[in-house]
Amino acid sequence: MKPFNVAIIGLGFGAEFIPIYQRHPLANMYAICQRNEEKLQLVADAFKIEKRYTDYDELLKDPAIDVVHINTPIQNHAEQSLKALRAGKHVACTVPMATSVEDCRLIVEAEKESGCMYMMMETVVYSREFLFVKEMYERGEMGRLQFLRASHQQEMAGWPGYWEGLPPMHYATHCVGPVVALAGKDAGSVSCVGSGRIGEHLIPKYGSPFAIESCHIQFRDSDLSAEVTRSLFNTARQYRESFDVYGSKKSFEWTLVEHEQSVVHSGEVPERVTIPDYAHLLPESIQSFTTGGVYDGDNNQHLSFIQGSGHGGSHPHLVHEFLSALAEKRQPFPNAKQSANITCVGILAHESALNGGVKMAMPEFTFSD
Repeated sequence: MKPFNVAIIGLGFGAEFIPIYQRHPLANMYAICQRNEEKLQLVADAFKIEKRYTDYDELLKDPAIDVVHINTPIQNHAEQSLKALRAGKHVACTVPMATSVEDCRLIVEAEKESGCMYMMMETVVYSREFLFVKEMYERGEMGRLQFLRASHQQEMAGWPGYWEGLPPMHYATHCVGPVVALAGKDAGSVSCVGSGRIGEHLIPKYGSPFAIESCHIQFRDSDLSAEVTRSLFNTARQYRESFDVYGSKKSFEWTLVEHEQSVVHSGEVPERVTIPDYAHLLPESIQSFTTGGVYDGDNNQHLSFIQGSGHGGSHPHLVHEFLSALAEKRQPFPNAKQSANITCVGILAHESALNGGVKMAMPEFTFSD
C-alpha cells in the first residue's frame, strides 16, 4: 500500500524518530517543523528532508500530509493535537495527552468527529521490560494479578523553564501507563497524597508544593488496584521509570539500580533475570533502533533518551504500532480514550493531593466502549 506521509513537529526529542520513519516500510518521512529556522535547516539537511516548516498552521494546510507526530513542550500538546485532528490529520503525540481534563475531553471528541486516529506515544508500554512481563502474564506464568506498583522519579533541574515546579502527577504517564496496560482495565478512581516540599522558588508557577506524590488507582470492574509514585525536584534518587507486578504464581520487581538485573519471584524463590530485546517483533529495517538512538557515538542525544536508557528500546515499537494501526484500520494502543484515561489519572491525582487525598472518580469519556 502507499506509505503514509509523516510530518514531525518539534526537533529536540522528535529528531530521534526521523530515521525510524525513514526506514519504516509504511512511512514516507515527508516534512518537519521547528520554529527555530537555524535548527530546522540543520536537521533537515542532515536527514535530507525537503519539506520544511517554521509555522505549524502552514504545515497543517499541506494536503499531502497524512500524519503529524507532535514532540513539542507539554503545554502545546492539546492545542496542536486538536488543530491537527480538525485539519484531517492522524495524530501521534508524545506524553502527556494534555494538562487538563477538559483538554483531554476535547481531543477524544475531536478524534471521533474527525474520523482520524490519535495515539499517545507512551514509551514504557513498549519498553522491553513491559513486553517481557506482558509475555509472561499472557502465557499464564504469573497467575492472577494481585497488585501493581510503578514509579517515575526524575530530577528536572536544568530542563526548560516550563518544567520548574510542575506538579509531579501532571507528567505521570510513564508510571500510570504500564499499570493500566497490564491490568487491561480502565482506571475508575484515584486517591493521592503529597509528601515533602520542593524549593520555595519552584512553587509559585503551578502552586504545587509537593516533592513526591503517591496515588492509588482502583480499576473499573475489577478487584485489582495499583500504586504509582512520582517526583521531579528535590528528591535524591537516580532516574527510574519502573513497575512491579505481583501475581499469584510469579511476581516481577524492577531493578533498584539502573543496569542491574530485575527479579522474578516464583513463589518465595527469587531469580535475577536478563531482559531480552524484542526487536524481532519489528520490521527488519527498524530493528536496530531498539538498542541505538540517532546520535550514537557523540554527546548530542536528547537528555530524555540519555536519562531513560533509551526508553527501553520503545521508539521503533511506537512507530510500528501507530503505522500498523493506520494500515490495518484498527485502534492503536493507547487510543484516544485510553490515552485520556492514563493522562487524567495524573491530573486528578494531583487535585486529590491538593485536597487531602479525597477520592476522585474518573470521567466517563475516558472509559473504553
